[in-house]
Amino acid sequence: MSVKKRSVCPHDCPSVCSLDVEVLDEKTIGKVYGNKSHSYTAGTICAKVSRYSERVHHPDRLTHPLKRVGKRGVGISEYERISWDEALDTIADRFKDIINTDGAQAIWPFHYAGTMGWVQRDGLDRLRHCLGTSRQHSTFCTPLADAGWKAGVGSKRGSDARLMHKSELVIVWGGNPVSTQVNVMHHLAQAKRESGAKLVVVDPYKTKTADKADMHLMLKPGTDAALACAVIHVLLEEGLADRNYLAKHTDFDENTDAHFATKTPAWASAITGLSEQEIIDFARLYGSTKKSFMRLGYGFTRSRNGAANMHAVSCLPAVTGAWLEQGGGALYSQSELYGLDTTLIRGLDTQSQHTRLFDQSRIGPILCGNEADLQGGPPVKALFIQNTNPAVVAPDTNKVLKGFAREDLFTVVHEQFMTDTAMWADIVLPATMFLEHDDFYTAGGHTSVQLGAKLIDPPGECRSNHTVLIGLFERLGMSHPANELSERELIDATLKATGLSGIEELEKNGNLDVSRQFETANFLDGFDTSDKRFHFSPDWSLQGPNSAGMPSMADYWDVIDQPSDEHPLRLVTAPARQFLNTTFTETPTSVRMEKQPFVMMHPDDISHYQLQAGSFATLGNQQGEVSVEVREFTGVQPGTVVVESLWPNHKFAGGIGINALTSAESGKPNGGAVYHDAAVWVKPAAVLGDTRAELNVALAD
Repeated sequence: MSVKKRSVCPHDCPSVCSLDVEVLDEKTIGKVYGNKSHSYTAGTICAKVSRYSERVHHPDRLTHPLKRVGKRGVGISEYERISWDEALDTIADRFKDIINTDGAQAIWPFHYAGTMGWVQRDGLDRLRHCLGTSRQHSTFCTPLADAGWKAGVGSKRGSDARLMHKSELVIVWGGNPVSTQVNVMHHLAQAKRESGAKLVVVDPYKTKTADKADMHLMLKPGTDAALACAVIHVLLEEGLADRNYLAKHTDFDENTDAHFATKTPAWASAITGLSEQEIIDFARLYGSTKKSFMRLGYGFTRSRNGAANMHAVSCLPAVTGAWLEQGGGALYSQSELYGLDTTLIRGLDTQSQHTRLFDQSRIGPILCGNEADLQGGPPVKALFIQNTNPAVVAPDTNKVLKGFAREDLFTVVHEQFMTDTAMWADIVLPATMFLEHDDFYTAGGHTSVQLGAKLIDPPGECRSNHTVLIGLFERLGMSHPANELSERELIDATLKATGLSGIEELEKNGNLDVSRQFETANFLDGFDTSDKRFHFSPDWSLQGPNSAGMPSMADYWDVIDQPSDEHPLRLVTAPARQFLNTTFTETPTSVRMEKQPFVMMHPDDISHYQLQAGSFATLGNQQGEVSVEVREFTGVQPGTVVVESLWPNHKFAGGIGINALTSAESGKPNGGAVYHDAAVWVKPAAVLGDTRAELNVALAD
């Protein structure tokens, strides 16, 4: 007899949905549902998580430790089964040898957000701090957006999305919630019913969300700040700005006014590709109500000018005074509401600031020995990877794979499936999934702390990240108080150290809401800046160490990879509906629904470059080439092409995925991957060879 038990979706998504999981027995789940009692999830979850049993019970799950005995980068056929003792002993012995010869900084524990649980995600920091390895600046997703938002607002928090039902206008900018954050659409539907809200979507292509919009502004990639500044120009010019709010709550002055006076719709039209009338119509619509809610996503920040784009867009509710109204304001993320004390989980009490800090998005150049990245230290001789798949996810795939192919690199991957990264590992360890261990979660999209308790036993010999770390610590002769605690005890200690209720209370109530009163949530009692004002003129040096040349005021910053005669097209690598980064690319239903990777191109471009819909084209730039099927698509400006999702590399002709075309250059001021900032050429595809084989030949030469 089945029973429904509460859990939390662990994946890299702001929704962090509250779940009801159908548990069939101690090892088996059925369907997964959205929890109806949770005020943000409200019973709504994405389809891919509702069928999570496909992942949990997938026949290809890793269930035993493996040692590579054959070629790198080929697959599970090149591995043999070993015991956990042999696996952990091998890892510890290699780490000790490397420390003796090159020092601990030659070891790089590498992780990201495959799980958003604090214990299983962030515990790896404890290893790096206690062992004195190289540290990691985590830049795959948030630094560009963080810097841009905090430059004006001061911290990562904002309006409560649950008040969206009071909104008269909702703007989704840089996101596609129909595919990637479905709860937003639930709250939008409430706003339409209760307040007659209109939806505006700002996105370079006609996404599933844009298809439902009352107005879609289909601008060129990386030009968002130009649109925002021109909207501000119209608001000021036509008396739609709240001058009293600007004087009381912001640093707006005569210089700011004069600056925006030059940012005309004609100026922005030339940059964005939008018509002047589109810009004016949007500005008038936005200025028609203070009950305008902006839901800002990560998409528009993934450019070299991404932080400047986010900052310019975040100025809009300050111009109209939208922060004054329930149902008004903006939300990027609530991540800094919680104030968690993660000292115990992350081993911050042992942290050394003297070890080098690697930018994870530059894993390719780092593994290939770039001297500037190595910072005068030794080459990386060992990787210990959890919760991410950099062989697909990281920029500049060719360089990443070249680094993984080094014979002197010892790589350990703790994973659920034989991913592209795992195929390059020397030791592969089988990992639990979220229903098979205990953890707790916070969210960017809402304000709840939630507990995800272990509901079923893992298959085979799968072990949680926490358990693996304890075993590795023992073999390395190290100790830490966190290693003496179970996952539940570590959760309880962290909650109490933060001043919150312990795990028993959290389990009893299902979640802990840390939301602020409206006046604080909407910054009516002051923004989180030094002078309590929103900043149109930010001090970028406060947001990161590399701020030289950034705009002194909200503005379009022309530093993107602009089209040229050699590279005439701009590439956007957007998420797909049925995948989440490289998660779900192994589940049958998701694969069947997504079918295969393809490039969406405007018919004019297909004709101009002598291509045919349904045929293959090769996209390329100075970093690499990718061949993919062409799909005709009118929902994009000519000159912009879109490839959705991070398919495994082997799903592309030639065996190299779309991030072969994205640069590992760090965005300013604090790093950040520039995934949507690539200019490319296109031509009819030639038959490509096996890129892995070519890579191995090149290395041998």
